[in-house]
Amino acid sequence: MMHRRLPRREELAENKWLAPVAGRALSPELWRFTRRSVPRGVALGLFAAFIIPIGQIFLACFLAFPARANVAVAALVTFVTNPFTLPFWIVVANRIGQFFIGTRAEDVVAHSAAGSGAWAHDVDWMAHSAGQAVIGFIVLAIVSSSFGYVIAGWTWRYWIGHKHRERRQRPAKRDGARASGAKAPGEDGGIS
Repeated sequence: MMHRRLPRREELAENKWLAPVAGRALSPELWRFTRRSVPRGVALGLFAAFIIPIGQIFLACFLAFPARANVAVAALVTFVTNPFTLPFWIVVANRIGQFFIGTRAEDVVAHSAAGSGAWAHDVDWMAHSAGQAVIGFIVLAIVSSSFGYVIAGWTWRYWIGHKHRERRQRPAKRDGARASGAKAPGEDGGIS
C-alpha cells in the first residue's frame, strides 16, 4: 500500500533537480522492494536520521546509491527524527552521551562557576551538553541502524513466509471445496 503513494520513476526522471544523477538514481534496483534492499534502506535511513537530524533525507538517498538500498524506504525511515520528535531525541541523545562521557552537566556548571564569570559557565555548560548530544546521536545512529537492519530482515522474512503459507493453503481449500461438492469461485458454468 505504501509504494502506491510514492512518486513514480518517470515523474522523478522529469524532475530538473535530479537530471545530473538521473541515470544512477533511477536505476530499477534502487526502487525494488526486495529482501536485501529493504533492510539496507531501513538501516541507512535510521543512520542518516540520527547522524544528521536536519536534512537527513538527502544523506539517506545519497548513501542508498552505492549500498544498493531501497531509496524510498531509506528516505521514509528518516522521518523518525522530525520537528515534532527532535526535542525528545535530543534529550535521549544527551542522556546517552552523559552515560558514555561519565560526567553530568551540573558538575561542569558547578566547576566552571567556581572560578569564572556567569557567562563563562553558561558557555561551558552548553559546550558540554552539545558534546554529550553529539556522542549520543552517534551511538543512536550506530545502534538503531544495526537493530533496524536485523528487525527489517526478520519482518521481511516473516511477511514473505506468511504470503507463501497463504498461497499453499489456497489450493488445498479449493481442492477441499471440490471434494465436498461445492463449486469453487468461477466454476458456476457462466461467463465471467
